[in-house]
Amino acid sequence: MRVLSVIPPMTQLNTPYPSTAYLTGFLRSRGVDAVQEDLALALVLRLFSPAGLSAIREYIEALPRNKRTPKLNAFTEKFDRYLATITPAVAFLQGRDPSIGHRIAGRNFLPEGPRFDSLDAYVDDDGGDPLAWAFGILGVQDRARHFATLYLNDVADVLREAVDPRFEFVRYAESLAQSQPTFDPLAEALAAPLNLVDRTLRELALDALARHAPGLVLVSAPFPGNVYAAFRIAQAIKLSNPAIVTVLGGGFVNTELRELSEPRVFDYFDYVTLDDGERPLLALLEHLRGERERGRLARTFVRTGDGVHYIDAGEPDIPFAEVGTPTWDGLPLDRYLSILDMLNPMHRLWSDGRWNKLTVAHGCYWKKCTFCDVTLDYISRYDGVAAATLVDRIETIIAETGQSGFHFVDEAAPPKALKALAEELRQRNRAISWWGNIRFEKSFTPELCRQLADSGCIAVSGGLEVASDRLLQLMQKGVSVDQVARVTRAFTDAGILVHAYLMYGFPTQTVQDTVDALEYVRQLFAAGCIQSGFFHRFVCTAHSPVGKHPERFGIQLQPRPQPPSAVFFARNDVAFLDPAGVDHDALGIALNKALYNYMHGIGLDEDVRNWFSQRVPRTRVPRHFIERALGRAS
Repeated sequence: MRVLSVIPPMTQLNTPYPSTAYLTGFLRSRGVDAVQEDLALALVLRLFSPAGLSAIREYIEALPRNKRTPKLNAFTEKFDRYLATITPAVAFLQGRDPSIGHRIAGRNFLPEGPRFDSLDAYVDDDGGDPLAWAFGILGVQDRARHFATLYLNDVADVLREAVDPRFEFVRYAESLAQSQPTFDPLAEALAAPLNLVDRTLRELALDALARHAPGLVLVSAPFPGNVYAAFRIAQAIKLSNPAIVTVLGGGFVNTELRELSEPRVFDYFDYVTLDDGERPLLALLEHLRGERERGRLARTFVRTGDGVHYIDAGEPDIPFAEVGTPTWDGLPLDRYLSILDMLNPMHRLWSDGRWNKLTVAHGCYWKKCTFCDVTLDYISRYDGVAAATLVDRIETIIAETGQSGFHFVDEAAPPKALKALAEELRQRNRAISWWGNIRFEKSFTPELCRQLADSGCIAVSGGLEVASDRLLQLMQKGVSVDQVARVTRAFTDAGILVHAYLMYGFPTQTVQDTVDALEYVRQLFAAGCIQSGFFHRFVCTAHSPVGKHPERFGIQLQPRPQPPSAVFFARNDVAFLDPAGVDHDALGIALNKALYNYMHGIGLDEDVRNWFSQRVPRTRVPRHFIERALGRAS
C-alpha cells in the first residue's frame, strides 16, 4: 500500500514543514512505499501566478462597484503591471532569477500597494537612503527580497478582501479550529460553496492523488492555521475515492484533540492519531493488511456505532535512535520562497532561506516550566541520540538536498548533546551552519559558546519570559536574570545572534513586575547581550501545570464552554481570572513598541516609563544591574 503524506496550507513558505519528511523517511526505512506532497506551497504558487491573479480579478469584477474597496480598485487599475511582474517576483524569491533583483530594488518595477507605506517609517532625516541601516549601500538582493515580500503581501491583501477573508500566508482560517469546543464553525465552513482558494486546493489534492495513487493519505496539521485546509483536502479525497484511507495527526491534534468526542470529524478522516506518528502508523498499516485487530491500534481515535473511541494497545514508542533520517525526496526544494518581511536579522531566519529541519533529541530535558505542556509526550518523553548518529543524519540530508543549513527544532537543545555534536562535526571536518532553541543555563560557558560557533552555530533563541526572578521561580524556569545576562553575552561574544522569548500577563504579574521586566530587557539590549526578542501574551493551556493546578498560581479557571450536543472538538487554551486585575493588553502595546525600538538601537538610554501611555511606577531595578552581573562573571 502506498502512503502519501501531505502538508496542508498554511505553514511557512521558505522551507517544508518537517512532519512529512520525518514520517516519509521512517516509513521508507521500514520498507513502506511512502511519498509526500507540500500542498501549502503548491496552493501559493498556483494562486500567485498569472492565472491566479486573473481569477482574483474576475472575483473583483463580479462585485458591485460600491463593494469594491480602494485597494481592489488599485489592483484592477494596475492589473497589467501585476500580471507582468508576478512570475519574475516569485522566481526571484525562489532564488531562480536573481538578476531581476536589480530592477525590484530600484522600486520602478513592481506595482506598490499599501504594504509599501511601511517604508515611510524608515525615512532618513538627512535625506539619505531610508533603508541603508538595514541593507547597507550594496544590499541589492536583500533590499529586493524585502520589496518583493511587500508586493506579495499586497496581493494577499487583495485576495483576502475579494475572495477569502480568512486567507493568510501562515495562519489560514485559524479561528475555525483554535480551542474550538464545538465542531460547528468548521462544519459550516466545510459545507459552504467552494471559493477560488477552496477550488484550487481541491484541484491540487486530486492532482496529487492521480500522480501517486495512494491507498493511505496522512494529513499533518501542526497548527490551528492549517486545520481547515486539512479537512478540505480530506473532503476532496473522500468525494473522489472513499476507499482511500485518511488519517489526521500532527501538533494541533496532539495538543487540542486529546478529548475528541465529535463523530463528524470521521466524515473526513478514518483515523486520528496522537503524539509521535511512527508507532500508530505501523500498527495501522498492520491492521489495514489484516495482520492486527482494530482493538490493538496505538493512540488512535476511531468512530464506532455509539460514538468516538480511543484505542491504545500500550506499545512503546519507537526509540529516537531508530526513527531513521528524514527525507525531502519528492518536495520541490527549488520552489520555496525566501521571504523577508521583517528586517531584524534574527527574525528573518524563520522566513528567509531553506533550512533542513532536524531534531537533536526528542522531548525536553528540563520539562519543568509551569506554562508549558510538560505532561504531553512531545515534551515529557526525553530521548537522546549519539552524536555520531546525528551527524550521520546531517550528512545524509546534505547529500540529498545539497544544502548545509540546519534549524534544530528542539524544544530546548541539550548543552551536552550540542557539545558532542560540535566535537563530532570537528572530527569529521564537516562544515554546516545551524541555529536552534536552547535554555539560557549556566552550562553554556564562554568556552562552549565559542565551540558551538566554530561548529557552525549562527543564532540561538531561548526563553527569558518575564525577566523577573520572582516570576521565573514561579515558572520553574531554572534560570535567573543575571545568569541569562552572562549566558547571552557569552553567545554574543562568540559571534552568535541571540533572540529572547519574552512573556507578559503571567499569573500574579503586577504592573510593577512588567515595568521592571522591561528595564531588564532594556539593559540586556544596551549591554549587547541580546539582539532580538518577541513579547507574547501568556496563555494558560489545559496540559500545563498552570492549567492543571491553577490554585498554586493564585488564579481561577473559567468554566469550559459546553457545546449544545455535549460532544467536544478542540481544547487547549483555558480562560482564567487573575485577582491582580492588571490590564495586560494595554501594557502589551507599550512592551512591543519598546522592543521594536530596542531592536533598532533606539531609546536604549530612555526611562522605560516613556513607552507606556498610562501612568506606571518607577522601576525598582538598579540602573546598572546587568552591567554588574556581567562584571561578576569576569
